[in-house]
Amino acid sequence: MTPLAKLLEAALFAASRPLSLEAMNTLDPESSPAAVSSALDELREHYDVDGHGVELLEQGAGWQILTRAEFAEAIERAQVAVRPQRLSAAALETLAIVAYRQPIGRAEVEEIRGVGVGSVLKSLHERGLIDVVGRSEGVGRPLLYGTTSQFLEQFALRHLEELPRADELAIALRGAGAMAIGPATDVVPVAGSPLPGLPAAGLPVAGSPVMTGVA
Repeated sequence: MTPLAKLLEAALFAASRPLSLEAMNTLDPESSPAAVSSALDELREHYDVDGHGVELLEQGAGWQILTRAEFAEAIERAQVAVRPQRLSAAALETLAIVAYRQPIGRAEVEEIRGVGVGSVLKSLHERGLIDVVGRSEGVGRPLLYGTTSQFLEQFALRHLEELPRADELAIALRGAGAMAIGPATDVVPVAGSPLPGLPAAGLPVAGSPVMTGVA
């Protein structure tokens, strides 16, 4: 493929909606509407001739790369299988507490939230967002929980030092609840209303070493 066709392919792949010819013409200052049209023809032929699972289609006033219709049923099955379930407001709040206070035990989370969290911790663990990272040296050596690599991926973080302030994390959690986990809930705190027991800064509290993964 020509460099322009490759550029259009990348832009179309990244776009969440059809791109117009005018928009694609701005990608390369040296291109022209005629060159863009030619590159689109090249790209469409590339997908059709080589039998790819995607195709280039004109959608209204723009163009979009879409999966082929014959694969729709299989794709839907796969999406249903991996589609994350909604997290409750209690789960979102508990997850934020674990994120900032980790490693943290169940009793400490319950003290902060003021309610039992056994079932909530179990749910977060089953979803792969938290894991057991060790045991406390206290009486009974209770389990300690921390966030996982999946938690980092869910919120586009490279490491825990990138955690936002508590109030910003509440908004991020609410957004994830709306987009990836389920509908947003009115009781998730918003900006200016940090979750109880969490530091105002974007780093774990002093004395709470950062731990991730399985001990």
